[in-house]
Amino acid sequence: MKNKSINDLVMEFFKNHPKQDLPHGPVVDWVEEEYKKIYNKKPRDVWRQIRMLHQLGKLIKVKKGIYRYDPDYVQNKNIYDFSQKMKEKIFKRDNYKCVVCGRGINDGVEICVDHIIPKDKGGKNILSNGQTLCMEHNLLKKNYSQTEAGKRYFIKIYKQALKNKDERMVKFCKDVFDIYDKYEINGHISRPNGKKKN
Repeated sequence: MKNKSINDLVMEFFKNHPKQDLPHGPVVDWVEEEYKKIYNKKPRDVWRQIRMLHQLGKLIKVKKGIYRYDPDYVQNKNIYDFSQKMKEKIFKRDNYKCVVCGRGINDGVEICVDHIIPKDKGGKNILSNGQTLCMEHNLLKKNYSQTEAGKRYFIKIYKQALKNKDERMVKFCKDVFDIYDKYEINGHISRPNGKKKN
């Protein structure tokens, strides 16, 4: 069946062996064989996809190189995720491509739906709060949430600089905000001077 991604195949293997501690070697071998049957080519970095699925909360890491799929654990996590129907709407709207780098399944890249405003900050499972990201950019976003704290810190500095009439620091902060805009990082936090680069 076409349109099966590396992640789909990895999860298929784990779902066929629920609650079992599985070394990644046999999983990789099976996924490579199945992927080759479908696409007539070898998939890239299957072991990395297993690690990413763990980081996304789909698999439990037992110890180095050994993972487990527990449907009860995943069901509890999925309460707070987009429904499959909503994910499909978001994928379709974004042409099944990462909104950051433009790569998708046809490029051999795994994609997922991401909350623009994170769930733990009140982000809802609605179309306008969803975006398609490749696994690389999704993990970058998760790992670099400190950029939000950084932007808020610069907003404080900017406001203080305005009060102090410190033009040099005001300009510096505006330049920092321009960089945030240029790389489309933390756009949900409005910059205080109202200007936004497109």
